[in-house]
Amino acid sequence: MQALIEFIAAVVALLATAALSNLGVDLEPRPTETREIHRVRDCPEPVTPVETASRANQDC
Repeated sequence: MQALIEFIAAVVALLATAALSNLGVDLEPRPTETREIHRVRDCPEPVTPVETASRANQDC
């Protein structure tokens, strides 16, 4: 009798999971990844064409 009750409970849980998954509900959410934050700074404007050419391949 105990096994029959556990079997019925498992079937009900399976049906509930199937119904909720059709609605887009996930009972075990995936862990969220932490986002990386990169701070950037603006490069100073070159004053002369020589500075423009010398900074062509550089990161400020």
